[in-house]
Amino acid sequence: MKLFLAEPFASKWENIDPFKEVFLLAGEIYRDMGDRCTSRFEVDGKAYFVKTHTGVGWLEIFKNLFCLRRPILGAENEYQAIVRLGELGIKTMVVKAFGSSGWNPAKKKSFLITEALEPTKPLDEYCNSEILVAMGAFQRRSLVRRLAEITRALHENGINHRDYYLCHFLVDVSERHSEDSFVKRPISLIDLHRAQIRQRTPRRWRHKDLSALYYSASRIGFNRKDMLCFIREYKEKSLRDTLKHDCNFWGSVVLQAQNLHQKGVRKGYHT
Repeated sequence: MKLFLAEPFASKWENIDPFKEVFLLAGEIYRDMGDRCTSRFEVDGKAYFVKTHTGVGWLEIFKNLFCLRRPILGAENEYQAIVRLGELGIKTMVVKAFGSSGWNPAKKKSFLITEALEPTKPLDEYCNSEILVAMGAFQRRSLVRRLAEITRALHENGINHRDYYLCHFLVDVSERHSEDSFVKRPISLIDLHRAQIRQRTPRRWRHKDLSALYYSASRIGFNRKDMLCFIREYKEKSLRDTLKHDCNFWGSVVLQAQNLHQKGVRKGYHT
C-alpha cells in the first residue's frame, strides 16, 4: 500500500481507513468512466477534486500491452507526473492526498485528491480569436513563448502529456490578478492521467503532443506566424537552422493537426 496525506485529510482521516473514506466523499460528479470517477467536493469551505480508480480490468491491460503501450493502472501515474512538474517549476495541481492499494493490477484501488484550481478558465475558452486580435502582437507572442517554454521543459525532461490540448491549460481569472496583463496571469497544466515519464521523450510522442497543441491553437485563431514563433522558442535556435534540419518533422506536425481537425468534423465535435 502507498499513502500520502496532507492537511486537512491527515487530521480528518487519522486512525481510520482513508480508502473507505475517500469512496464515501459526496460531491458533484464531473466524469464517470466506470473504473475511474472525478468529483468536486468541499471540506471546511475549501474546494477539492478527487479521482477514484477501482481497477481497469485484464481486458484493458492486455489491449494496451498488445498495442505496445504501458497500461495506466490507477492514480499513481498522475501523482508522479504532478510531483515531477512541480520539481520542474511548471504550475499544475497541488496534491493533498494519494493512495494506492492492492497487488492485483487489474483490480487495484487508488485515489488522488488535489486542490481545486478556482477560479480558472481553460485557455481555449478564455482566449478566443477576438481576444487574440485585441492582445496585440507583443502580448500574443509572449503567450506563444510561454506555451513553448512549458512544452520544451516537459519534452526535455522526458515527459509527454498525450492529451496536450489548450483546454488542459487553466488560466487564473481571480481578482488578485485582475490588474495583470493576460500573459502574466498564472497558467496551470492539468489532466496528467496519461502522462508518460522517461529519461528521454521519444520523437513520436513529442510529435503527438505538438500536433494536438497546434490543432487546438489553430482552432481559436493562432496562425502560421505564431507557430514559427513557437518553433523558435521551443527549439531555442534560429528558424533557419531549425527548419533546415527539421522541416519534415514540423510539416508532419501540421499534417497531423489537420487530420485531427478532420476527425473532429467527422465526429461532429466542430465544423
